[in-house]
Amino acid sequence: MGISVAELLLQLEEISRSRADRVLRLRGALPVGEGCEPFELLIFRGFSSSVSHPTDFDPDQPLLPEAARIEQAELLQGPLNPQAEQCLSRASGAETYLDPSAWL
Repeated sequence: MGISVAELLLQLEEISRSRADRVLRLRGALPVGEGCEPFELLIFRGFSSSVSHPTDFDPDQPLLPEAARIEQAELLQGPLNPQAEQCLSRASGAETYLDPSAWL
């Protein structure tokens, strides 16, 4: 059995604490009713932030439900500048970034 979505996010947030010059963007699908909705999440300096969906105020609650599918991850130059975004790697699986050397 693979790692849970909540544990994956926790581990990625932990690694990102020591990489203030990197932003990890996760994209995927959230279950909604009978279908799915796309989502986008940014991880920067130890925190995850959803840019596509509202989130609970409680930081102890997982940002994504377990049924969420994380389909791709991109490493960006941080801090993020939306007018001049610099992509350092494209379309990998999020598990790739559990290795701290992938953030270099």
